[in-house]
Amino acid sequence: MAELLGFPPQVLFGQLLIGLINGSFYALLSLGLAIIFGLLNIINFAHGAQYMLGAFVAWLGLKFLGVNYWVSLILAPVVVAAIGIAIEKTMLRRLYKEDHLYGLLLTFGLALIIEGSFIHFFGVSGQPFSAPELLQGGNNLGFMFLPTYRAWIIVASLIICFGTWYMIERTKLGAYLRAGTENPQLLQAFGINVPLLITLTYGYGVALAAFAGVLAAPIYSVSPVMGSNLLIVVFAVVVIGGMGSIFGAIVTGLLMGLIEGLTKVFYPEASTTVIFLVMIIVLLIRPAGLFGKEA
Repeated sequence: MAELLGFPPQVLFGQLLIGLINGSFYALLSLGLAIIFGLLNIINFAHGAQYMLGAFVAWLGLKFLGVNYWVSLILAPVVVAAIGIAIEKTMLRRLYKEDHLYGLLLTFGLALIIEGSFIHFFGVSGQPFSAPELLQGGNNLGFMFLPTYRAWIIVASLIICFGTWYMIERTKLGAYLRAGTENPQLLQAFGINVPLLITLTYGYGVALAAFAGVLAAPIYSVSPVMGSNLLIVVFAVVVIGGMGSIFGAIVTGLLMGLIEGLTKVFYPEASTTVIFLVMIIVLLIRPAGLFGKEA
């Protein structure tokens, strides 16, 4: 088969696929961060740990209770969201009117505690988690081989991401959420339970991280450090898209994954730093991010 841009098509499209898969995870995780920051004004540094918790809930459920992958896709986000709601009610609620730094330090401390506890009980080596039988195998597209499970990750991420965007930007519930951050007193005067709305918003943002963790479990080993390895990149993605921008988080996450994949083809040495290079350029040109609102 003829080469494309000097590379075999299998290599080029294979790296684009990997980039799109990574971008799907970036989009899901940065979406959760953007929701929590944009609507609650909290920089959730525990997001990586909550992503890891989602993967571990799926793994522990399968190992000890026989809970299958499909049930875990629902169960893990619910369990981790419940933990997140408890954190919001007991700790974060006190910090909403304070500087961002307080929330960042609190969630960073929580992340260290959660990760350290799991390292103590499970070690740093990864635990295997198999994809369901329905999603095993793949299809030969001629120019590349497409594993079924990787295609499922992309489709599931796109559905969840754009479904969330639609809910927040195009529905009455989303209007309540946005109004609750801009003028909570007025919204409460209309009989809306604003504290409950904020709590559920944090729970949903956390659930997105857990959902991504379950999706990641069959591809990456389930490890206590899997979240911390990804979190810094995801924060860079959020900054590039614009802090608090829902649409920006989704588009930028997918775009940065593709850029990272292409960089692995043309200049592999820069593949781990290209996202941070893009972040620096964006901050110099447009400090609010590509989709953020200028102050």
